[in-house]
Amino acid sequence: MKRAILDAQGRLDHGPPVAVIDIGSNSVRLVVYEGLTRSPTELFNEKALCGLGREVQSTGLLAADAVEHALSTLKRYRALCERMGVRETLAIATAACRDAKNGSAFIRSAERTLKTGIDILSGAREAELTALGVISGVHRADGIVGDLGGGSLELVDVRGTRARNGLTRPLGGLALADISSKSLKKAEKFVKKTLGGLAMLKASENRTFYAVGGTWRSLARLHMWQTGYPLHVMHGYAIAAEEALEFARLVHRVDVETLSNIEVVNNARRPLLPYAALVLEYILRVGRPRQVVFSALGVREGLLYSMLKRKDQEKDALIEAARHLNQLRSRSPRHGEELIAWTDRFMVSSGLDETSEERRLRHAACLLGDIGWRAHPDYRGEQSLNIIAHGGFSGIDHPGRAYLALAVFFRHVGLVMDDELSPRLRELVSTRMLDRARVLGAALRLAYVVSAAMPNVLTKTKLAVERHRLALHLPNSYASLAGERVLNRLRSLARLIGREPVLLMG
Repeated sequence: MKRAILDAQGRLDHGPPVAVIDIGSNSVRLVVYEGLTRSPTELFNEKALCGLGREVQSTGLLAADAVEHALSTLKRYRALCERMGVRETLAIATAACRDAKNGSAFIRSAERTLKTGIDILSGAREAELTALGVISGVHRADGIVGDLGGGSLELVDVRGTRARNGLTRPLGGLALADISSKSLKKAEKFVKKTLGGLAMLKASENRTFYAVGGTWRSLARLHMWQTGYPLHVMHGYAIAAEEALEFARLVHRVDVETLSNIEVVNNARRPLLPYAALVLEYILRVGRPRQVVFSALGVREGLLYSMLKRKDQEKDALIEAARHLNQLRSRSPRHGEELIAWTDRFMVSSGLDETSEERRLRHAACLLGDIGWRAHPDYRGEQSLNIIAHGGFSGIDHPGRAYLALAVFFRHVGLVMDDELSPRLRELVSTRMLDRARVLGAALRLAYVVSAAMPNVLTKTKLAVERHRLALHLPNSYASLAGERVLNRLRSLARLIGREPVLLMG
């Protein structure tokens, strides 16, 4: 990589960028990642809706104009990768290329254009990589993953970090439109025939259905805008199954152009929405999952995850992402790490019960506590909240995002200005988690005035509940750090947890 790229202070040096080119039945996409890590960050993302698979079911061929469009797109992608210093390009192709009679010929032309090999994924391999993508981006996933592309639907059962053998069916939006000659009634019969009796769907009862794929994401985006949802972040967006079913029925049965807020969906995606809704409707009626969760991570991220060493796969994606931001934006990254142990001791002594999920969220908040320090003091809380609530994190749901954002917001502004927050954002968290965000925010406020955000200070102090008191212990060598500001913040935290504050030396 060129020295000028490595000198960029806003980037982490994870080695040279890695590119994934995904030649799908509908879109051809390039994603360039900062490096091969547990929590990869996108440097560049571009797609072209080429429609390679729109006639494969009826003619058996990739359409000539789609092939020309795709090859032109790939030529641009190669040039972009060269400009960005990419040394490794991973190219994959899915249903349209594996099913079409002229798929192999197209792939040969594409390989010459890209000057790299292209892996034509089998349906089983595509399902496996999609499952790994969800596993990499959802903490303790449990349910059925469904990846709806232009040409096919892949289904696979995931539990934790394990995925069972998946299956593939020709139910992508383009494939359904082609098979049914654009008749939704014919498409409905084909969906029922193709998915009927699948044991995997029955295995989703009272679990989660993880929806992957561009057209399903378009459905979710439309739902977000129609309901006025406060976070326009796709990954982790969850809808109760009953609500998702009603919405899918609506989109399936009406002219999509008459739907409110339809303009938020790309024009090229809109004709496929009824087919995507139809497939989702059948899955929800038969499988009866508890909820639908949309994943922005799929086959591309699964491919990267599969290339990691086992020890790196086992890392927590959220904590790794928080560490990256801590390293990039904090005054002292080590101070953020020290906050974890400092608040651990406080929480254990406090008697406040804490689940394992709440603990990992608290650890992430500690790492993110100082990322807004360069902003104007009056806006540090607001800017930190926006970065965290809308950040490109995985391994976290939307209530978790809101909790992290609120905790760091309170760390900056205290507890008297939360009326400035959007009430809709607060609705995403439970009363319990809102209270925990206040407590953690107050603890972080205290830590920062004691340490001035510098390392090797908190390690020599202790914050703990002792009987009926909240005690802050400072060694004699740090006695001069005590002052009215420290006492005021200690009092604020003590008031929140119903204890008497005391500052102890020695």
